[in-house]
Amino acid sequence: FSVPCSAILSSYLLGERLNLLGKLGCLLSLVGSTVMVIHAPEDEEVTTLEEMTSKLKEPGFLAYAAILLALCFLLIFYLAPRYGQSNILIYLTICSVIGAFSVSSVKGLGIAIKGFFAGQPVLQHPLTWILVVTLVASITTQINYLNKSLDIFNTSLVFPIYYVLFTTIVITTSIILFKEWVTMTVVDIIGTVCGFLTIILGVFLLHAFKDMDVSLGNLPQVLQNEQPVPVTRDDKNILIEVDNSSIAPEDKPKVFML
Repeated sequence: FSVPCSAILSSYLLGERLNLLGKLGCLLSLVGSTVMVIHAPEDEEVTTLEEMTSKLKEPGFLAYAAILLALCFLLIFYLAPRYGQSNILIYLTICSVIGAFSVSSVKGLGIAIKGFFAGQPVLQHPLTWILVVTLVASITTQINYLNKSLDIFNTSLVFPIYYVLFTTIVITTSIILFKEWVTMTVVDIIGTVCGFLTIILGVFLLHAFKDMDVSLGNLPQVLQNEQPVPVTRDDKNILIEVDNSSIAPEDKPKVFML
């Protein structure tokens, strides 16, 4: 509900406006995200920090994490100083990519908290403190760049796009970390792909037509203005145009009808 709530509250409290295509984009983003969540497989049961450590050490997740870190450094140190003030996707992509590490850290810390109350020596385990440092660093970075994005761009655009990017990356991280794609059926794969394409369409409608003044009230007028206006000419102008035409053959008689 963060997407429609942010759009409604920003329009009433901040005076920002979301046009009809933006509202349709919000709806499509919610539908696509819901379809992805419905068809995403359940998390594999991980109950101890040792199991979580083995998951984090797998080559597939290490390669995925390295790609995310490289992308994050590229965005922060190269793209953000040059295009962050003009492109809404730069700051929000940084927040979303960092969100993969924050959600994974929360997952591991949840296991650590359960183990602490169960009497396990989780405070002596090095993974606990690694997860704490990762969580603090990732959340601080997310808050920093999300505030920068909110200072520059429309709130009605920031939250829907951030929600879509964050949800997509988090689900992808969960699938890779716990290898959930192995147990996915063909129907779930098709549903996930269709949900992702729906999300892309929603983000496109949000971002591409944000400056258009389109609403239910002026929709017929907007459609009418896009149609070519026919040029009406009286009989006198038609006769003069035909008479002065250079492409008419000279040997043919000209007939005028009034």
